[in-house]
Parts: sequence; structure tokens; C-alpha cells
Amino acid sequence: MFDELIKIIFKSLKLDSSLYKDSNNFGETSLYYAGAIIFIDGVASAFAVSAIYKTNIILTGFTSLLTWLFWAILIYVIGVKIFPDPNTNSSFKKVLVTVGFAHAPGILRFFALTPSLIIPIIFLTQFWIFASLIIGIKEIFSFKSTFKSFGVFLIAFLIVAIISVAYVINTLNSLPIN
Repeated sequence: MFDELIKIIFKSLKLDSSLYKDSNNFGETSLYYAGAIIFIDGVASAFAVSAIYKTNIILTGFTSLLTWLFWAILIYVIGVKIFPDPNTNSSFKKVLVTVGFAHAPGILRFFALTPSLIIPIIFLTQFWIFASLIIGIKEIFSFKSTFKSFGVFLIAFLIVAIISVAYVINTLNSLPIN
């Protein structure tokens, strides 16, 4: 069981498209593996950031699970309902698992041990996650074009970014400033 999780993580790290092609990777335990990867990624991110900003590491792990669900909903709606290819036939579970597997590079954020490493490692792993996600979207939606896969990803990313920025601005505006 643990061996299977390790194989999934390494395939994601290698940007191996067979991870998303092989139906064996979407079996009964796949959702648990994807959830574990997301949770560990969230904890690794909080661990990295905690060197410069105090954060609740466990709460961040659970928050990452909600973010995972949101990303998957967006990608599913955009890729399956709004811009499908003629051969696109994917379940929501498959999208949820794909988004989870694609976050495996985020686990490497545990290596951001010093403040000088935090920003480079977070940026590197985030773009690595994006690349893995684009590959996964292409495979599970049977897109012929990587450009279309990138487009689905980009629309979802922009929605998440706008909501995140709005939340941060709202939070900053609610702070009492003297």
C-alpha cells in the first residue's frame, strides 16, 4: 500500500503521463492516496513558510483539502462541461485524484529549511505542480492539444487567484490600522 503511494509520487515528480493514463491508478484507494498527497503538500508548504511567518501547520494541511476540492470542481466544470473535446469523458473522482496526484512535487517544500531557500523552492515546486496538472488534465480529458489543457488550467488558476487576492484584500481591510 505504501509502495503504491511512493510509486505515484515518483511518477508525478517525473511528470510521467502514464500516471494519468493507467486506469489502475484510479482504483478504490486512489482517492486516499490523492488526499494524503494533498495533506502532506499542505503541511510541507506551511512548514516552509513557518520559517518567516507563523502559521498553524496542521490547519494548513486541512485547508489544503478544501482547496483541492475547489480546484477539482473548477477543472471539472471547465474541462468537462464548458470546453470538452469530443472524446472527453471523465468522472469528477478522476479529476479529484488527478489534482491530488499532481501536487506531489509540493512535498519537496520540506527542503526549504532556511529563509533564503523558501521563495525559490516554493516557486519551483509550484510551477512543477502546474506542469504535472497540465499533463494530467490532458490525459484524463483525452485532449489532443497540450495548449487546450493549459487553457483549462489557466482559467481555473485565474479564478483561484482572483478569489485569493479578494480574500487577502478583504482580510487586510478588516485589520484595525492606527
